[in-house]
Amino acid sequence: MSDRRREGRAASKRQLRVGEALRHALAEILGRGAVHDPALDGVSVTVTEVEISPDLRKATAFVTPLGGGDQEAVIAGLNRSAKWLRGQVAKAIRLKYAPIIGFRLDQSFDHASHIDSLLRAPTVAHDLAQQADGPDTDRTNEDGA
Repeated sequence: MSDRRREGRAASKRQLRVGEALRHALAEILGRGAVHDPALDGVSVTVTEVEISPDLRKATAFVTPLGGGDQEAVIAGLNRSAKWLRGQVAKAIRLKYAPIIGFRLDQSFDHASHIDSLLRAPTVAHDLAQQADGPDTDRTNEDGA
């Protein structure tokens, strides 16, 4: 589970299992192009993660549209289709209640790319190389050796 959780508690095994089942079901539905919304025409959407509430009633699906496009329009299209998608997920997964699904843009790839670019900056690379070499070689011990 990612660090997106607002609460300090980790997700239970059941939440993780149901979230993963929802992710697979949503990916399969979106992969076959079954959603009929103008914002989703010709757009491939990847479901990267699904977080579900402890009572399994609400789910947040983090998605990334492939090939660029208007990300906000894709999220809006998915949220417009959320009721229909909930019905499709209910058919695919056996749960007492089908969770209400909300869609959000997954920003973790952008965040990882930003961290990577920071680590590759010349000043940081120089500092990391110095740390890898060990303690400062210019220093001498108290005996002068």
